[in-house]
Amino acid sequence: MKFSLFVHMERWDESVSHRQLFEDLTELTLMAEAGGFSTVWIGEHHAMEYTISPSPMPQLAYLAARTSTIRLGAGTIIAPFWNPLRVAGECALLDVISDGRMEVGLARGAYQFEFDRMAGGIPATSGGAHLRELVPAVQQLWRGDYAHDGEIWQFPLSTSVPKPVQQPGPPIWIAARDPDSHDFAVRSGCNVMVTPLMKGDEEVADLARKFDTAVADHPEVTRPQLMALRHTHVHPADEPDGWLPAARAISRFYRTFDAWFGNKTTPVNGFLDPSPESKFAGRPEFEPESLHKTAMIGTPEEVIERIRYYEELGVDEYSFWCDNSLPHAEKEKSLALFIEKVVPAFR
Repeated sequence: MKFSLFVHMERWDESVSHRQLFEDLTELTLMAEAGGFSTVWIGEHHAMEYTISPSPMPQLAYLAARTSTIRLGAGTIIAPFWNPLRVAGECALLDVISDGRMEVGLARGAYQFEFDRMAGGIPATSGGAHLRELVPAVQQLWRGDYAHDGEIWQFPLSTSVPKPVQQPGPPIWIAARDPDSHDFAVRSGCNVMVTPLMKGDEEVADLARKFDTAVADHPEVTRPQLMALRHTHVHPADEPDGWLPAARAISRFYRTFDAWFGNKTTPVNGFLDPSPESKFAGRPEFEPESLHKTAMIGTPEEVIERIRYYEELGVDEYSFWCDNSLPHAEKEKSLALFIEKVVPAFR
């Protein structure tokens, strides 16, 4: 089992500067590297303060200079917002900068809010077509000269400049949920990243089954890697109520996700209030008691037991998702406890 850190700068009001958030993100990354984590993942989001990352590339390039072993993952590049030449060239450049530590995550996108601003308002549900056209084009551009005449993009003979250090290119990860996206990823020679969001471990098992089915359907492909991403918070065993602040904070995160995903309210200067708790009457998955069981919240012993189950399911990498609306000091304590108590159980 490998461990990785999934992290953004997240801002809930104007009391913390963007510069401070960047320093906090860097500190967590350096902690993760010292703790033996394999990768740090940073995604792509636009015009929303609660996940600040208009491009993972400059952040990862900076971290490349501050680190020496941890791999640098774009988790994920949103396919409809990019041109294949830009994806190939920028990822290859980061691979050169980091001396072969780049990991490329690609996704179709989710927020209609972002599609209205970045992709001319096309339906977010159409992003899968962009993803399926983008992946093979990027793979070809890393190999050499390639002309593309697709439904979405067209360009004359071109190539990726620079070429990546890793050959034939950095590992590609596809964010997958439905069986078709698992099948596309596996047959394309890509790794798979999944997130059960607010669902329990039965969802992890179901996603692992979809992955296993895709692998079985493509025996011609070497088995790729499977990564599970989950909100994680570890508290000391002598704090029996230590789970409650984390569960409440993660509930706030998901209610904010709901507000942005619903795309019904205009944000003010990049901020959008969480959807009110009253909206979720009869929706127990938003309640702290439910999130205590579904999010990876618990003592080191409880977290070890659940991650061992993920390992039995065939998960190769567990990603510690630390976006949760808690202050940086709380994230720092949780990550330190995870590194001290949980990671050694899998070595």
